[in-house]
Amino acid sequence: MLFQTKNQEETPSRRVHLEGADLLYYPNFLSEDEADLHFTNLQTELNWKSFPIKMFGKMVEQPRLVAWHGLPEVAIKYSGVKIEPSPFTHTLLLIKQKIEAELGLKFNGVLCNLYRNEKDSMGWHADDEKYLGQNPVIPSLSLGAVRTFQLKSKTTASLKANLLLEHGSLLIMQGETQANFKHQLPKTSKPCSPRINLTFRQIIPHLV
Repeated sequence: MLFQTKNQEETPSRRVHLEGADLLYYPNFLSEDEADLHFTNLQTELNWKSFPIKMFGKMVEQPRLVAWHGLPEVAIKYSGVKIEPSPFTHTLLLIKQKIEAELGLKFNGVLCNLYRNEKDSMGWHADDEKYLGQNPVIPSLSLGAVRTFQLKSKTTASLKANLLLEHGSLLIMQGETQANFKHQLPKTSKPCSPRINLTFRQIIPHLV
């Protein structure tokens, strides 16, 4: 891996080499104390819900809890259902501001996923909705249990990667990553404690 960073002393990052993707990984974006505190606070601060999703023509409960937070005008469509945002909480704002300062970008919404145990998961998908714009920059912050994040090319079976996302780490997906790849967080056979993932987005409201 090629190490690249905006500020080598503060937030070292490394580029993940995967042809057709543009990925940066910050293994220690948050300090251990910051990560522990934010993880504890987010478990109680956020408006966690179980949204049903359509699979094979049937509506089923998804295997995780979800919360959507953002500016008042920023709704999203989730499995065909339009969801209005809850306001940013204090903890979400602290994390958002730190990410924005690092990247020099602004984000108006964050999708939050709570994986309660090893049975909770996220299936293969790409964050390529029109309301995210072309080649979106999506920062993904991980808190809690270390889980395996998988990517696979939409067209080339040999192009794939498994990444262990650590407590307090940040993965930046940008460029043509969403156009070229799908990603998932699979179930695991080993007992697993809870994990929270935050993916920040810049939503274009009139395209929702």
